Amino acid sequence: MTLEEIHGQEAMPAGHDWMQGAGHALHELLVSAQRRGCLTAGVYESAKLMNVDPDNVAFCVLAADEEDEGDIALQIHFTLIQAFCCENDIDIVRVNDVSKLAAVVGSSEESGEPRDLHCILITNSNEDGWKDPALEKLNSFCEESRNVNDWVPTVTLPE
Repeated sequence: MTLEEIHGQEAMPAGHDWMQGAGHALHELLVSAQRRGCLTAGVYESAKLMNVDPDNVAFCVLAADEEDEGDIALQIHFTLIQAFCCENDIDIVRVNDVSKLAAVVGSSEESGEPRDLHCILITNSNEDGWKDPALEKLNSFCEESRNVNDWVPTVTLPE
């Protein structure tokens, strides 16, 4: 029996409630991070930030709709971002509804340009000792997911 088979036999925590709790925690984290100015949106902007200051990145969200699944360039970016996050111990989740994500963080920048919401990074706040309970919940969710071999779990944002 392989390690993957052993981990695959472990029971998942109470399915729907566990996933729903992660969705609510992600919503809270996004709102809090945006209010504090700790949110970076966009694949290229995120890649630049991770290259310059990876120690400041606390959490990563990758988002794609069904029509984005066929975008090979986007999938390559996702693969590279996932690898970087794994290498730097940054927890990461996927969201399959970009419109729900846009409803939470806004679909356009202050300049009126549409925002690229395919990748969102939450950075550490400049405030010393700032601990976000939603971030702690999501970190626990990601750790539990990794225990059952789900390295990039999918989270559903609440309505």
